[in-house]
Amino acid sequence: MTTAMWFLLIGFLMLSRGLAPSLLNHLPFTSAIVYFLVGLSLGPTGLNIFYFDPLEESAALEVLTEVAVLISLFSAGVKMPVPFRLARWQPPLRLAWISMTLTVGMIAAFSYFVLGLPLGAGILLGAILAPTDPVLATDVQSRHPGDNDQLRFTLTSEAGMNDGTAFPFVMLGLGLLGLHEIGDYGWKWILVDVVWATGAAILIGVAGGSAVARITWKLRGKEQKYDILDDLVGLGLIGIVYGLSVILHAWGFLAVFFAAVALRQTELSLARKGGIKPELLNADVAEPIEASSGKPKPEPPPTVSNEALVFKEHLERLSELMLVFLLGSMLFAEFWNWRSVGLAIFVFVIARPLSVFIGLAGTTTSWRIRSISGWFGVRGIGSLYYLMYAIQHGLPHDLARDFIQLSLSVIALSILVHGTSVKPLLNRLWRPRQGAK
Repeated sequence: MTTAMWFLLIGFLMLSRGLAPSLLNHLPFTSAIVYFLVGLSLGPTGLNIFYFDPLEESAALEVLTEVAVLISLFSAGVKMPVPFRLARWQPPLRLAWISMTLTVGMIAAFSYFVLGLPLGAGILLGAILAPTDPVLATDVQSRHPGDNDQLRFTLTSEAGMNDGTAFPFVMLGLGLLGLHEIGDYGWKWILVDVVWATGAAILIGVAGGSAVARITWKLRGKEQKYDILDDLVGLGLIGIVYGLSVILHAWGFLAVFFAAVALRQTELSLARKGGIKPELLNADVAEPIEASSGKPKPEPPPTVSNEALVFKEHLERLSELMLVFLLGSMLFAEFWNWRSVGLAIFVFVIARPLSVFIGLAGTTTSWRIRSISGWFGVRGIGSLYYLMYAIQHGLPHDLARDFIQLSLSVIALSILVHGTSVKPLLNRLWRPRQGAK
């Protein structure tokens, strides 16, 4: 495919997406399926006029997926309801840590006993496929800053935090394959990759988000005279927090999510102290509060978390379009065999639901939320990033090709299966909380 044809194709996809948002929103499936089918039809599975080799282009694809996940994590973090309460956050915390760990273990066992992979490769494959995706799961995630719908909050915050569980297992898998130092009996892995990297990421994120919120609030003041470019401030926060995390060997994805959460939390706390009603900033509501008839809604004060969100969501849509299209163009018909399809069925039907029900055991979470959460464990761009990360860190060629086949097949089937079921099932089984303001 020539450069000119590439521009024409991407331009057509962007133009179509921009002109038909209402149509796509009313379709019984997600927009990601459209991008995927276009890539599939033009790739080796279809007309074979375009092919993107994930092994040869793993370095570029790692950067693209890394940026996409960072933007999505920031967008998810600023939508978290406030104030922070441990009781409310307990279900997603359990999903992100207990359920994620169980899913990695179950996929590793399936890979070892059924697929015949070495133990280290099985753990690595489990770490790649276990995390739910923050990019492709927008239809079941929080819709606006302060969204307090329990189902959407649970799935959004889980997707934001489970990278803190996934990355240690990525490093453990690489260590067992001889590609990362984990120490005798795994002591270095536990102290550095689990305890330090996770704790430092949370501290860096909370400190960075809180500091930026206080600086921008102080600069603006009550009269809002000081002009601030919120989009650049948000991007700058992502860059500084992520870069500092990488330098200090902390999990940058986790740090960016908590930076966004802390940014929103701190801004709302400062607003309350300044005498601004939280309702004015749509804090902790199921749906954004609209102006009542005859009474115009007061103009809310600008905040970085709210003003920068629109720009981040546009970038998120663009990255989703590009990467899902590329995913479709990476697939061969030979990928669809008993190993890849069997792995996908195991992940969707056994590993994800079972880990969710075990992780939420003993909580007050309703059975409807447990059931829906157990099904909607979308795999996507995050898994693609971990795969490219492993390849860039020395995954052997034959094993890398096998991982590409297995992982891309599971991600593709997740896009198709979850993308066609999310809207009908949510419309049938889930309604916004009655009486929400």
